[in-house]
Amino acid sequence: MTTIALSPAASGARIVSLGHCLPATVLTSEEVAARLTVDAEWIVSRTGIRERRIADKGETVVDLATAAGRHALERLPSGTVDTVLVATSTPDSTMPSVAARVAGRLGLPEPAAFDVNAACAGFCYGLATADALIRAGSSRGALVIGADKASAFLDWADRDTAVLFADGAGAAVLQPAERPGIGPVLWGSAGERSELITIDADDGVLRQNGPAVYRWASGLGPMARRICDRAGISPDRLAAFIPHQANLRIINALATHLKLGDDTVVATDVVDTGNTMAATIPLALSRMSESGRLGADAEVLLFGFGAGLSYAGQVITL
Repeated sequence: MTTIALSPAASGARIVSLGHCLPATVLTSEEVAARLTVDAEWIVSRTGIRERRIADKGETVVDLATAAGRHALERLPSGTVDTVLVATSTPDSTMPSVAARVAGRLGLPEPAAFDVNAACAGFCYGLATADALIRAGSSRGALVIGADKASAFLDWADRDTAVLFADGAGAAVLQPAERPGIGPVLWGSAGERSELITIDADDGVLRQNGPAVYRWASGLGPMARRICDRAGISPDRLAAFIPHQANLRIINALATHLKLGDDTVVATDVVDTGNTMAATIPLALSRMSESGRLGADAEVLLFGFGAGLSYAGQVITL
């Protein structure tokens, strides 16, 4: 009996470059408030969001993802990318995949390319998948992108969604590494509560039960702590905490539960980017790295959560 040959495995993977893309158009909470006939401070006090970026009508998810991916590839010192994975729940079309179209635009030679739909937890799902592919020897380098154009699915008269969601993309390139830089993933779902956040196939409108989602997300602190436990790191040793940028009050509740160190940087990009769904974590990570707020070998907790209901997270070392 013939033994099937296996691809050479890698000890682990690390993020070696980052990139992001934000649309040029800024929509302030004052402008959103005027549409909803509410006070802008009502929006800010409940969400923390003062402004967000909105893609133009002709600007697509593929456009945003390609720009973020190109940004990351331009920073890539060396190495191969043979896998493209895009986390999105707002694709421009059902098929072909966003990933395949992005790979084509970037000129990558025949990479594996596929999308992941885990909503706002999607980037962490994608990161774990790419890490596993590299460890198994099935990929020699992966471009993982989180990209969404939520504005195309919004009812601008709906206070539960219009005040929150926005557009953008973030990207990371992973390559094999002798010293692993992607910690064990903790992921899961609560499908019995799937009706809390939906995009209906009939009318294509994003809807959510805001109070119920807020209560669920604000109570995920123990889950975030379990991610640290799996990685063998105490939360007070983290260089940074980058949760899904859903709402500033949720971010603060999670950070408080974790009892982070005095020097731990907490991402609050939601204030000026809004909730960009699968893009929030890679977008915040790229901006934080670009600003110089993360030193060498910085240990960072990523934690995504959203529709599904789904969650995922891991500690990474940059």
